[in-house]
Amino acid sequence: MLYPIGIQSFSEIRQNGYVYVDKTALMYKLLSEGKYYFLSRPRRFGKSLLISTLEAYFLGKKELFEGLAVAEIEKDWVEYPVLHLDLNTKKYDSVEALESILDITLSGWEKLYGSWDKETDFSSRFEGIIRRAKEKTGRNVVILVDEYDKPMLQAIGNDELQKAYRDTLKSFYGALKSMDACIRFAILTGVTKFGKVSVFSDLNNLNDISMDHRYYDLCGISEKELHRYFDTEIQGLAQANNQTIEQAYEQLRVDYDGYHFTYDTPGMYNPFSILNTLSKQRYGSYWFETGTPTFLVELLQKADYNLEEMAGIEADSDMLGSIFNDDNPIPVIYQSGYLTIKDYDREFGLYKLGFPNREVENGFMKFLLPFYTAKRNTSSSFEIGCFVKDIKSGNAEGFMQRLQSFFAGAKFDQIARDTENWFQNVVFIVTTLCGLYIEAEHQTSNGRIDLVLKTDKYIYVMELKYDGTAEEALRQIDDKGYALPWQSDGRTVIKVGANFSSSLRRLDGWIVA
Repeated sequence: MLYPIGIQSFSEIRQNGYVYVDKTALMYKLLSEGKYYFLSRPRRFGKSLLISTLEAYFLGKKELFEGLAVAEIEKDWVEYPVLHLDLNTKKYDSVEALESILDITLSGWEKLYGSWDKETDFSSRFEGIIRRAKEKTGRNVVILVDEYDKPMLQAIGNDELQKAYRDTLKSFYGALKSMDACIRFAILTGVTKFGKVSVFSDLNNLNDISMDHRYYDLCGISEKELHRYFDTEIQGLAQANNQTIEQAYEQLRVDYDGYHFTYDTPGMYNPFSILNTLSKQRYGSYWFETGTPTFLVELLQKADYNLEEMAGIEADSDMLGSIFNDDNPIPVIYQSGYLTIKDYDREFGLYKLGFPNREVENGFMKFLLPFYTAKRNTSSSFEIGCFVKDIKSGNAEGFMQRLQSFFAGAKFDQIARDTENWFQNVVFIVTTLCGLYIEAEHQTSNGRIDLVLKTDKYIYVMELKYDGTAEEALRQIDDKGYALPWQSDGRTVIKVGANFSSSLRRLDGWIVA
């Protein structure tokens, strides 16, 4: 089987025999039931391939769809003029960079459909092209915009550049509304929903299907599709990794499934990671290794965000559909695919968010670690490995020394305003990366235990004081009976009391009992 890794061209996939997960029935439903759409999905989730598939359909390339669902549905293949704008191919570090790509794109369209010297700005040129394309072909125009938000995402942290991009694109996209009579279909895709507050504020005719249950599987791979298209290859994956077929499916589920774009819908698999895993016959963090934008970390640090809250934060639909702000980076982190919907409270209209799968959780923590500590990416995996070995062997003294090392040398003034919050974030990152059963803020009848770590042989009950003493921390464990629930567990219970000094910005003492 040929896997289209990194290939976003529908024509190339179909002409060269690459596997294609057939989304054309759902695509046809989309274009036959509406006119203007907006779709938000994480990077490398199939948005560009969707745009390419729509382009081939509207260009009337019937031969590319032979054997696919839409070939049985569509009886009248019609060629429309298609205007395809791809903003995913350039680095936007200046206003000129955005203006350059718009000018190049418009000039290409003007060679096809003509120009008028009175049209001097981007908006009027775009409107004129749409008008002349209809006049020249006799058919309404199809407009496809891929990664509309790329310039603005790259300008996060630069308010002046951000505003310039928004103003330029807001005027440019205004043609979608002013030229409505000449448009057959239009869709804009991206990662984030800037449009709710800025770029698309005037485009109230856009139908946002990002959380529409009818289109939850328009991008990505569903469980049914995984079995339908890849069952034989997954059997090979199982054999290559000394697994049963059931174990292989379970690992694929744990590592790459779990994306929910609305409630009460099946989870979706990350297509990029699935294709890479099957191609290489090895599990890995393929999606994460393609690059995580540093602006996500900058948002978390600017807000001094408590990372523990990411594992179970609640949000309403307005928050999920809004753009980030300095105090709440969660919307853009959710929209970028690092958090997903885990549950929904119908009574209060609240979504519970969490990491979609193991690849994202572990990858995100590894990515965050160097930003919160002095550890480099090249050494963090080794450090975490040693940390886990200490925990599994019962070497509490060793893992506390290693925990202390994560604080040493960190440039605190650059990464946090609140010392206690920074300390808690480092502990959360490190313990999450251990991959063991970890429970923070464990609730008992007498209070909350700061941290419980469980292995097959040991249970660690930890109390962490802040500007107190290790003796006070250990005494609290005993006085409140924090270790009692596990006395008859059969595993060895190890109590650890520790103190963090805000002035020294490190652990300044601990007691193991």
